[in-house]
Amino acid sequence: MPQKNRVAMNSFSLLAGLGLLLAGPAQAPHEPTPPLPAAVRRALPAGYTVLDAAKGDLNRDALPDWLVVVHRPDEQKTSDVVAHPTKRPLLLFVGGTGGTYTLAARADNAVYCVDCGGIMGDPFMGLAIKKGYFTVEHYGGSAQRWTRFVTFKYDPAARTWLLNRDGREHFDATDPEHGTTTATTTKNFGRVPLAKFDIYKE
Repeated sequence: MPQKNRVAMNSFSLLAGLGLLLAGPAQAPHEPTPPLPAAVRRALPAGYTVLDAAKGDLNRDALPDWLVVVHRPDEQKTSDVVAHPTKRPLLLFVGGTGGTYTLAARADNAVYCVDCGGIMGDPFMGLAIKKGYFTVEHYGGSAQRWTRFVTFKYDPAARTWLLNRDGREHFDATDPEHGTTTATTTKNFGRVPLAKFDIYKE
């Protein structure tokens, strides 16, 4: 396994704490996404293509749901991480009986832009879902590397997903075993709905 992928997997276990597998390395092409149901494909916003998708139980009703990240095909030309990052919407589709799907939530600021990873390139690594939780995974930097794993949890009372944990690690590329790990939880930020979360604001 490449060194970068080993570091990213270690960071995931430390920060996300969900015991899920990563989708793949940040700069390599993403793993092929599973075929999306026709109802989900029809609901995707015009002008975007699928960057990544994951299937799982997002609202703990035992029915399959979909988490989809879309992006603009020309984002590498239009995105400016400093002044105007080209956003990558995150869409949550909950499944119903008879194979139906409903767009339950959209977040335009939950996934970093294509040029947000510095020298390492596109920082987006993938999505992970486990029983009402999901995590958006990032990895970037240069000589000084960083990871960021943002986890959301379904709130059945509010029927939405709330920020649950925002975990980060910083380390030197030549000494990845001696980095610093930090994490904030609901004790720090309170109730933050997915739609109001902004990954670009520190």
